Formats: sequence, C-alpha cells, structure tokens
Amino acid sequence: ASSALRQLSLSRSRDPKMRFAAILPLLFATARATELGDLSNEVVELQKELVAQKVILEDQEQRFHQLETNSSRRLQTAYLETATFNTEVTTIKSSLAQLFGALDSAWLCLCGALVMFMHAGFAMLETGCCRAKNASNVLMKNLVNVCAGTLGWWSFGWAFAYGSASTNGFIGWHGFFGFDMYTYDTRTGNITPVADCSYSDGCQSNMLSWFFQWAFCTAAATIVSGAVAERVKSPTYAVFAFFMTSFIYPVVVAWTWGGGWISSLFGVGVMDFAGSGIVHLCGGVAGLMGTIILKPRKGRFVYPEEFEAHNLPFVVLGTFALWFGWYGFNPGSTLGMHDSGTGALAAQVAMNTTISAATGGITVFVLRYFITKKYDVGGLCNGILAGLVSITAGCANMECGSAFAAGLVGAFVYQGSSMLLVKLKIDDPVDASPVHGFCGAWGVMAAAFFDWGKGVDYFNGSGWSCSTNDGETACISGIGGTIIGSNAILIIMVCLWSGILSGTAFCILNLTGLLRISEEVEDTGMDSHHHSPPKAYAIGNPSTDGQTV
Repeated sequence: ASSALRQLSLSRSRDPKMRFAAILPLLFATARATELGDLSNEVVELQKELVAQKVILEDQEQRFHQLETNSSRRLQTAYLETATFNTEVTTIKSSLAQLFGALDSAWLCLCGALVMFMHAGFAMLETGCCRAKNASNVLMKNLVNVCAGTLGWWSFGWAFAYGSASTNGFIGWHGFFGFDMYTYDTRTGNITPVADCSYSDGCQSNMLSWFFQWAFCTAAATIVSGAVAERVKSPTYAVFAFFMTSFIYPVVVAWTWGGGWISSLFGVGVMDFAGSGIVHLCGGVAGLMGTIILKPRKGRFVYPEEFEAHNLPFVVLGTFALWFGWYGFNPGSTLGMHDSGTGALAAQVAMNTTISAATGGITVFVLRYFITKKYDVGGLCNGILAGLVSITAGCANMECGSAFAAGLVGAFVYQGSSMLLVKLKIDDPVDASPVHGFCGAWGVMAAAFFDWGKGVDYFNGSGWSCSTNDGETACISGIGGTIIGSNAILIIMVCLWSGILSGTAFCILNLTGLLRISEEVEDTGMDSHHHSPPKAYAIGNPSTDGQTV
C-alpha cells in the first residue's frame, strides 16, 4: 500500500494513464484488508459457539452419570430367570382370565335378563289373542309358568341337562337342588363358587350358566301355555310346567348342548346355535299334543268370529317385547363376550335375527292380504315371530342373504301350518305350534342348508372358520350332507321325546278329569269363577254374561 502511495505521488504530474495504474494496487489492498477483517469476526463467533456447545455437552455428560448411578431409574436391573418369567406370564394369564370372566358374566346376565323379559311378551301376546273373560287367568298362568318352571329347573332340570351328560350320553346325574355350585372349606367355612377358569374361556361360574339356561328353559314351557289357553285348569298346567322344565326339556338339552349323544352324532354333531329345535320345537310339539288332547274350545269352529283377538294393542306390544328379548336369546348364545371375534359373531347374529324377523313379518302380512283382502295385524305379528324362530338355529352360521331366505321360507311354513291346523280343527289360540313347532323344525334344517361353509362339501358351524379334526388345521371335506342328516335326526328325536312324554302326561291328566275346565266355567269365563277381582278390565260396557269387555 505504501509503495502504491509513493507511485501515486510520483505520478501526480504524469499523464492520467499513469495515475490509474498507480491507484489500482491501492484498491486491491484495501479490499483484501476488509475481507480479512470479516473472516476474523467469523472466527471469533465460531469460537464462542464452540465454547457454548462444550458447556452443553459437559452438562449432559454430568446428567448421564447421575442417572447411571441412580438404580431406581433404570428400566431393568437384571435379566429374569426362566422360572420367574414363566411365573409372571402365568399371573398375567390368570388376570386375563379373571377379566374375561367378568366380561362374560356381564354379557350373559344382561342377555339372560332380556330372555326373561320375553315372558312379558308371551303374557301380552297370549292375553290379547284370547277372550277378555279369561284375561286374568291367562296372565296368572304365565306368571305361574315362570315360578313353577324355576323350581323345576332348580330341583332337577339343571342336573339332568348339564350334570355331566357326556358320561352316559343320555342324561346328567349331579347338581340337583343347586348342589355342586360351590365348594365348602370345612375348616374355615368359606364358600367358593365353582367355575371354569381356563385361559380361553375365562372364569364362568356354574351360577352364571344356570341363570342363562334357566331363561331358555322357562321360555320352552311358556310356549305350551299359549297352545292350551282358555280351557286348561290352572293347577294342572302348573304341574305340567314343572314336569316340562324338570325333565322333558332338560333331557333334550342333555343330548345336545349338554354334551350327550346327539352332540357328537356322525362325528360332526348338530347345528342348533340358539335353539330352533332344542327350545322352540320342543315346546311347540308339547303344545300341539296338549291342544289336540284338550280338543277345541267350545264353539271355536262354529262361531269363529267370537274367538278373534280381543286386544290387538296387547298383541303388538307382546310381539315387540318378544322381538326385543330375542336379542338376548340369539346373540347371548355366543356364551361369552371377551374378544373381538366373539363380539363380531354376536353382531352377525343380531343382524341375521333382525333381517329374518322383518322378512317373515312382511311376507305373512302380504299373504294374508291376498287371502282376506284386508290388513291382518295379528298375522303380521305372528309372521315376525315365525321369522325369529326360523333364524334361531342358524343365526351364527349363515350370511345375511341366507337369513332373508330363512325368514321368507319360514313365513310360508307358518302360514301353511296355521291353515292346516284350522283344516284339521285343531284349536291353537295363539298359533303357538305353527310358529314354534313347524318353524322350529324348518329353522333346524335351514341351519344345515344355508351353512356358510365353502360349497356343499364343507361345514363351518357357529364361527368364522371351517370344521377341523382335533389338532389339525385342514378343513374337513364331505360333511356338508352329514350335517343335514344330523339335524334331521335332531328334529325326529325332539318330536318323539317331547311328543310322547307330553302326550302321555296330558292323556293321564285328561283321563282323571284334571285337565279341562267344565262347560259352565268355559261359557262364563275363568275370571269370574276363579279370580278376584272377577274381571281383568274395569272399563267398557258389561256383556250379557256379566263380564266387562
């Protein structure tokens, strides 16, 4: 720079070109000095950042050493031994089983209560279908049915149905009067409920199963109540209800759900998920035998208009109550609710139940309109029930389209069988045997025909996978026809067992004069002869026989 200044001073007197040549080095020197100054500033800033980062690293290193020396903050201080690991796994599984058991208990208690509520539906439906002069008697009979049926199930029914029927294939033999429900510690006096606490099923107590199956048992007996209404003696019916719930129905359960001989028939058993055959067919056949032996109500086929339903609001209310309760009857038959697969199956069952009920109701309603040219509300109600019974056996092993078909065919089965009984002059006041008996038989066969197994060669049954042999994963082929045969045998055996025993019981009672009311009582009504107050309704105009209608 100094050299450039000297050159500049020497060239002041020179020409302009010389002056420019002297100034140029000075400009370069100045620019370089400025650049060096900027670099120096950047170096200083970088040094400051390095010092700050060093402080942060030292702080983090100090914290790390503090955490390392603090054993309480470590995720694991040592590796688990195999025995300790297995113990902890067993404890977790036991806890899961307890949780699963709680979920299952809540589910089955809820569904059992829904099934029990169906008795309100039966009572309303039967009362509305019968004449006003017998309304109190019909209501009483439904209440007595539940009470007597409960005692029958508690004393003998549960033991015959689930008291290890698999040992002899025919009937259970222990658990009478509620025994085997608990274990007693003779030293301390503590009571422990007997339960199955396997990992897959959870902990389900025997009391839970007793309660849920009790609701099914009393429902089967109530079916008979409707078929023999308005002419059977009330004490006699109470005795039959006890016999039905303590022996007739429980033996059918022992053969099937209880692990008896039909449950393993031909190596595949039967498909009756919620009881089209086991419950409804059993009750329907018993009701049919009762109404045949009792003979028709006086004047039933001479003045049929006098025997029309006296209270359609009761009939509709009863139908809705039954439909509502069916969501405990069918979905509850999953017998548990502790995993997503079971939940999905219960939803599938509920959907199929709804579709079949709606299809059956609309189909019968249309059929009755074509026959009578009038809207038949009672026919619509019974069509809904026919659809419900038709889907009960196969609600867990068919697709929704098949549920539609089951309800459609069930409607024709109901209408045809109802007309057949009238043709044969068999008096069933509420059409109990067409709805529960004939449609129950169809429901059992529908479960075999519409099974969602691949083609006609495979069988799934209730669940999302096909049937397999124990310990194998491959689907069993060639059993599609076998299940049809098994279900047909179930229908035959239920008809024979329920028909013979109930027919025998009704015949004996009829021969002794203990079965049917007198003509005088039938003419004036059971309410005025046997009930207090002597009428069910306190409104309306008195009829000629003194009854309020």
